[in-house]
Amino acid sequence: MYKIFYIMTNILAMSYRESSMRAILFAAAVSLVAPTALAQHAAAPPAGATANLQGGDTEKFMNNDYIRRFYSLSVTTLKGQAHPDLAAYEQKSYAIFREFGTAMGVGPEHMQDHLKLIPRQLAQIAKDDPHVLDTFDSFKEAMVGPK
Repeated sequence: MYKIFYIMTNILAMSYRESSMRAILFAAAVSLVAPTALAQHAAAPPAGATANLQGGDTEKFMNNDYIRRFYSLSVTTLKGQAHPDLAAYEQKSYAIFREFGTAMGVGPEHMQDHLKLIPRQLAQIAKDDPHVLDTFDSFKEAMVGPK
């Protein structure tokens, strides 16, 4: 109880200069935070709506020279290998993804960022089910799911 009384009397005992300074500091803090709080955000997409980062055409996205090169790299690196060099596989995959991004017109860094987890995920899938790399169709299914 004493501490509350002290705080209340301390506020009352503040000089005009101290209260003015506190008011200025408070106003400055509010002005720094207010733009963030008042920022306009885009409307949320309708419930159940999804976006397709492959441009809406999964077949076109998967059936091209870049994804076929990634498949060939995956077969060479992962199939039948007990301990593949995943770091090298990942870097070679990224090189293919960057070329793919340039060809698709989205930029190399964007495509690499979009697909960055795929090499290690595919390595785990191939470890769990080596038949995933038997054919390009089984590889595509592992990548995007069944039709």
